[in-house]
Amino acid sequence: MALQDLNFETLHVRLDGALARIELHRPDKANAINAKMWRELREAMHWLDRTDEARVGIISGAGRFFTAGIDLEMLDDLRRFTREECRGRAGEKLRLSILELQDTITAVERCRKPVIASVHAACIGGGIDLISACDLRYCSEQAWFSVKEVDVGLVADVGTLQRLPKLVGEGMARELSYTARRVDGCEAEQIRLVNRCYADKDALDRAVDDIARDIAAKSPLAIRGTKEMITYVRDHPVADGLNYIATWNAAMLLSNDLDEALAAVKERRVAVFRD
Repeated sequence: MALQDLNFETLHVRLDGALARIELHRPDKANAINAKMWRELREAMHWLDRTDEARVGIISGAGRFFTAGIDLEMLDDLRRFTREECRGRAGEKLRLSILELQDTITAVERCRKPVIASVHAACIGGGIDLISACDLRYCSEQAWFSVKEVDVGLVADVGTLQRLPKLVGEGMARELSYTARRVDGCEAEQIRLVNRCYADKDALDRAVDDIARDIAAKSPLAIRGTKEMITYVRDHPVADGLNYIATWNAAMLLSNDLDEALAAVKERRVAVFRD
């Protein structure tokens, strides 16, 4: 689907060369993720996945927040949606709603293209779910992070508790999830929640652009395969991962990208790959 056909209301999405810039855009609501933004995020990930010329996605936030997390008005909407005489049917409806929200976050991970989170300010609750599903995370020193759900009487249910321990370790994930305490940008780098922390938003933007353009210049086929392999081996034994990469390369190794890379080395030039 063409970008102009998507007509996003809660996101600003544009293609900048090979970079897909996806900005959370409800600045007057601290970029809280309402029902429409949940749907549009999933659509944006599908668009990124299926748009050949888009090689890397960058998720950022407009205004004073990266995101305040799930819009609490959605909880009232869920109550109304799941109102049923039968508790079992009400529970079934709620489960389906949660699975839909989970699928939006998983869509980031499922996207074949690398997705970078560029966090310039507060990233709270559902924001942790979102960035945990990204391939790379960077922040400014002004950013802070909080797994906030316990403070509003909830168990985080759309990805944080499944992905965060694999980023920061089980002990730290438990501490952050049990206490909901703030983690500033510098600590986020220390505990490996983010890859790197930069002095301010301008430095963050420059660094993320440089990293994204560097990735976008590589073989798109090789980058897509590398993302799939790393995601796969996170949840599978080494032997399964080795078998999968053997199967992948049996199908994809002998590509035009490989020919171009070898020719560029021989001719002492920069390789140029097709989308």
